[in-house]
Amino acid sequence: MPVPKSEFDSLPPCDFYTPEELLEADQMYTVYEIARLLQGLEPDAEIEEETEAILLDWAIPWIMTNSDDLVVAEPRSDDEPGYYGLKEDEADDADDADA
Repeated sequence: MPVPKSEFDSLPPCDFYTPEELLEADQMYTVYEIARLLQGLEPDAEIEEETEAILLDWAIPWIMTNSDDLVVAEPRSDDEPGYYGLKEDEADDADDADA
């Protein structure tokens, strides 16, 4: 059931981190780690399973929305998830090719 806005003390804008603000350029992250980072937690923070499920509801659309700025790596083994990281700038790629 919808709730009137007047019932809330504060209504800040719904801003999300950009990939560059959230992720370190030289690191790869699981969706679980990204979910924690989006909430201002450390990537390895211990959280309850139910909380993690809720955080994933935010992280998965964030990854999909920002997919143009991300790269993905397949799991290294059958018992681990895939990894996501920042896509390198094309200028960085050109610098690497010149080296």
